[in-house]
Amino acid sequence: MAETGLPPGWEVRHSNSKNLPYYFNPMTKESRWEPPANTDTEKLKIYMAHHHTTPAVHPGMYGQGEGKIRCSHLLIKHRDSRRPSSWREAQITRTKEEAIQILRAHEQRIKSGEVSLGDIAISESDCSSARKKGDLGFFGRGEMQKEFEEAAFALQPGQVSGIIETASGVHLIERVQ
Repeated sequence: MAETGLPPGWEVRHSNSKNLPYYFNPMTKESRWEPPANTDTEKLKIYMAHHHTTPAVHPGMYGQGEGKIRCSHLLIKHRDSRRPSSWREAQITRTKEEAIQILRAHEQRIKSGEVSLGDIAISESDCSSARKKGDLGFFGRGEMQKEFEEAAFALQPGQVSGIIETASGVHLIERVQ
C-alpha cells in the first residue's frame, strides 16, 4: 500500500464537477466516492487531511440566495444509515448507539472550546464535505433532509446543534451564516 492506504492500483483523483476527491483504478477504469475494499483507513485519513483538504471557505465566496443559510456539519454514519460507507470506511459496521457515543464525545470537545466542529470534521466526518471542514455551502428550505433542515434553520449564526438523526446518520450542525 502506498502512502494513501489504498490497495494496489487505486489512486486518489479530484472531480472538477463536484470539487471533491474520489478513488480511481486506471487498470479497471473503476471510479467510486467511497474507498475500495482493503483500504488502510487510518493511512487514508492522514493522507486526505494533508493532500485533499481545502482551506476554510471565506464568507461571500459563494453567492447567498434569498432565504438561504450556510452550515457546516459533522456526520457519523452507522450500519443502519441509508448508505453505510464513506470516504473513511468502505463498510461501516458500528451501531447507531455507537455513532451517537462518538458524536457526543466530539460535541463535548466542541462545547469546551478545545476544538472547532470544522477541525474535527476534516478527519472524522463520514461526509465528503469533510475536505471542506464540513462546509455544505448555502442551502434553502427543501434542499436537505427534513430533520436536518429543521435543526439548521432553528440555529442562529455561530450556534451548534445538539445531535440530529437523519437517514444519513447522526449529525452536529453549525450554522455559519
